[in-house]
Amino acid sequence: MKSFNSIENFSSNKQTILTIGTFDGVHLGHQRILKKLLKESFNNDLQSTVLTFFPHPRTILNPSEPLKLINSIDERIELFKRSRVENLIIHSFDKKFSEYDPEKYVSEILVQKLNAKIILIGHDHKFGRNRSADINDLIEFGKKYDFNVLEIKAEELNDIAISSTIIRNSLNNGKINNANTYLGYDFSISGIVIKGNKIGKTIGFPTANIEVDFEDKLIPKNGVYLVYSYINNKKFFGMMNIGIKPTINENKKSIEVNLFDFNENLYGKPIRVHLTEFLRDEVKFDSLEQLKGQLEKDQLMCNYLINH
Repeated sequence: MKSFNSIENFSSNKQTILTIGTFDGVHLGHQRILKKLLKESFNNDLQSTVLTFFPHPRTILNPSEPLKLINSIDERIELFKRSRVENLIIHSFDKKFSEYDPEKYVSEILVQKLNAKIILIGHDHKFGRNRSADINDLIEFGKKYDFNVLEIKAEELNDIAISSTIIRNSLNNGKINNANTYLGYDFSISGIVIKGNKIGKTIGFPTANIEVDFEDKLIPKNGVYLVYSYINNKKFFGMMNIGIKPTINENKKSIEVNLFDFNENLYGKPIRVHLTEFLRDEVKFDSLEQLKGQLEKDQLMCNYLINH
């Protein structure tokens, strides 16, 4: 896969089949679009090309409502690589770009710059100044500028249309199973291991404290999760706490993971943790001894879930 950090940097003598969107999560609905993109690319001898954006357009158009994202840019790129698309363009979305006249956007960018012969988009795609144009306008522009438009319907799963918004809501509510089902893979958090207060070690549950390296990353609901991580290509299960650690009155949000049967030094190293189950809400205990007792119960529950 070739990756381009702006539309201006892209060039292709071969015509493209193009799909456009933010693709946050690259979820099952997105994956359906990408599969169709590859199929039509092969059938029509066109280069499969994705145009996506960062920052997320909503953060530019509605700055008063900051949006946390399911994927970091690196995670999104990795997911696109798995899909085997030929070209990925990550374009910087700004106010100027949002104010493009719809027809100018189609003729100058999609046709002239991106060499689109087929444009594959979702049924609810909007574009141009004030998001004033839709798929019907695109079809009309296609007649004028000699390209075809293929519409793809919303992916349906258990009668619920998959969307990035639904997945974000699931994560915010601790419904990690729902989020993972809609994503088609396990949601993960990446960062660097930093030094913590080492209290976990004193009660037999040493933790790696994670400093997330992508500030727009969505962090799920506070609580305890069953997780796993690959260290040196070996899979380790564990449990992770997201929250403010009320038992020790820290009141500063942190992410810390206790990996089972693991005792290596991870300070300063990158780590990626995949979340599979929400175990319980974060609770304030009267003593560290009570906290230790609950962690022992949490570990038993994790072991049960791992083996069933």
